Amino acid sequence: MKHNQVRFVILFGTVAIIAIFTIQVYWLLKAWNMNEQQLNESISIVLNSVAHKMCLYNQTVPPQENPVNQLTSNYFVVNINSVVDANILEYYLKSEFSRMGLDVDYEYAIYDCHNDKMVYGNYIPSQRGNKNISPSTNLPKYSEYLYYFGIRFPSIQNTVVSNMTIWLILSAILLALILFFSYSILVIFRQKRFSELQKDFINNMTHEFKTPISSINISADVITHPAITEDPKRLLTYGNIIKQENSRLNTLVEKVLHVARIEKKGFELKQEHVELNELIMPVVENCRSNSGKEFTVLTELAPDAGTVTADSIHLTNIIYNLVDNASKYGGEHPVITIETYCEKKSIILKISDNGPGIPRSFQKKVFRKFFRIPTGDVHNIKGFGLGLYYVRNTCKAHGWKISLKSEPEKGCSFIISMSR
Repeated sequence: MKHNQVRFVILFGTVAIIAIFTIQVYWLLKAWNMNEQQLNESISIVLNSVAHKMCLYNQTVPPQENPVNQLTSNYFVVNINSVVDANILEYYLKSEFSRMGLDVDYEYAIYDCHNDKMVYGNYIPSQRGNKNISPSTNLPKYSEYLYYFGIRFPSIQNTVVSNMTIWLILSAILLALILFFSYSILVIFRQKRFSELQKDFINNMTHEFKTPISSINISADVITHPAITEDPKRLLTYGNIIKQENSRLNTLVEKVLHVARIEKKGFELKQEHVELNELIMPVVENCRSNSGKEFTVLTELAPDAGTVTADSIHLTNIIYNLVDNASKYGGEHPVITIETYCEKKSIILKISDNGPGIPRSFQKKVFRKFFRIPTGDVHNIKGFGLGLYYVRNTCKAHGWKISLKSEPEKGCSFIISMSR
């Protein structure tokens, strides 16, 4: 899939997800408001009916205006125009709520005009029995009425939620679909990145193999010429070239297979006590002889660094990879600084170079498999992008922490914190 196609799919999918989510939220809020309004209207009808029946019972004239006044989302006051009998009021409340089919918790209080306070009546639980609801025995007064009662619905929001069960189920299904679609887009993006990494790896591998294969081919042409037998010295030279290039090919193949084995079987660590300072310089000299490039090494090794518990072979490979990278990316005259020092209960190994540094946008990516900092079609520095990937996973297997510090034109430093 082309880059523009992937970008279009991701952009279209993101817009679609946002649009669907926005529409769903809009309709969910609208349904919530409608259910809440419908419940409030049903409660008002019940309370209006109770008010009229109380007036008939007391043989008083019902209020001309609407006797029900909603003060808050869950608190109503009802004007009666006469003295309120608590037992009669509770009877009418239960019968009217039952007649309307409203199964809600509520509590009521009656205003005592002689003492100017609300006298608490009772708490009537719903059939669902909301155990988490605690009654409030102090209901607020209302100054506009003389004879009235107040009624509070502590679980009215739960009732609205229960009335919206089907909406919530559909919303949950839609949310699951959105998450699945988002995951699909993420998988597409990830597969696209893997495809690009695989292509870069194949290109790098082709460039790596091309030189030794060409050298072997040329040398083979030379030594198969009949006249070469007359020049044993030249024959030996080209034979050594074939041997060296064959060894180089073998090393490249072994590097790829080594990472593949680690991914398949994991690390098999043979840990032992290793003197870190004594290990560093032999590795540096080995890297110097194999790289064929001159570089300067500065060391600041703490004499009290002591030993670390590690697999000596893997630790050697870590140092080799970091020094090799520093020599490759250190410019024309690489200067590599290797430091060891103690910090609390850890030994720190720091390897720095004087290269151009790593841009901030790539610093988290350099430890990924096959990743190499883009350089266009120019491949001056050879490699598969496996070195730092191996270093990070080896550190992880040992329980160590590795970090990267880099600034433009100031080189970069790889810092490994190793437990003693």
